[in-house]
Amino acid sequence: MGKIRLYVDNACDLDTDFLEQLQVKMFYMPVTIKDRTYRDRLSISPPEFYRLISEPGVIPMTAQITPVEFRGEFKQVIEESDDEIIYIAFSSGLSGTYQSACIARDMVDPRRITVIDSRSASVGYGLTVIRAARDIAAGKSREEVIAGINDNITRIQHIFIVGHFDMLKRGGRISAATATLGNLLNIKLIAHFVDGKIYPLEKAHGLKKAKKRQLDIMEERGYQLSEQLIGINHSNDLEGALEIKKLIEDRFGCREFVISEIGAAIGSHVGSGTYSVFFLTPPKK
Repeated sequence: MGKIRLYVDNACDLDTDFLEQLQVKMFYMPVTIKDRTYRDRLSISPPEFYRLISEPGVIPMTAQITPVEFRGEFKQVIEESDDEIIYIAFSSGLSGTYQSACIARDMVDPRRITVIDSRSASVGYGLTVIRAARDIAAGKSREEVIAGINDNITRIQHIFIVGHFDMLKRGGRISAATATLGNLLNIKLIAHFVDGKIYPLEKAHGLKKAKKRQLDIMEERGYQLSEQLIGINHSNDLEGALEIKKLIEDRFGCREFVISEIGAAIGSHVGSGTYSVFFLTPPKK
């Protein structure tokens, strides 16, 4: 057999240059803004995305990657090489992209193509991708790489502060009255992932208290945090993300981080001013 080719989609929110260094190939989800369709992180950068959606009345619309697109890429690899494919997908709880990839896999070659539901998003998804890429580079077998992916999936934590209630209102997750009240009172919603879906966790009054609570939850749930690769993301506020990094360094002694800006696939649902931290819980027994 040939080598293992690792594929992801842009909902992992890792920069293209970084993924190229890891020898990971990306599929790009479409996002439509003001009747124009872009490919997140390919034809529209995160800063440009946030500039466009800051205009009054602009509502971005995302779509899944189609089976046809997956099939074209998978078929070319299978026909032109002896390589195997592992595609780690954006959470099936938030997108139909995973199902599209499964359809394409079954059309091409289920024996040489593995499609895995990350049950994650953004840099939480990205940390699983990084682990898989490092395992492949270390020469691990397909079975070993998949075992590492599944270990991350069962342990990864997403703890994020939602930047603005208006985006939740647009997505139909909260009422207009709740959004208005939350914004007026400067309430920050802290949310997390449970089995690949977003759920509210608790509320905090003000961003400073919300960031402190993020770290409290890290301490409650995390495992050997100082030895982990910690993920941080932000939407339109790198300075705020670096502040969180400093807080984590000071409190837990962490040394390795990946920091990225949230792209259009995720940013369409959370808006500007969102901050997330990603880390692992103890290994499953």
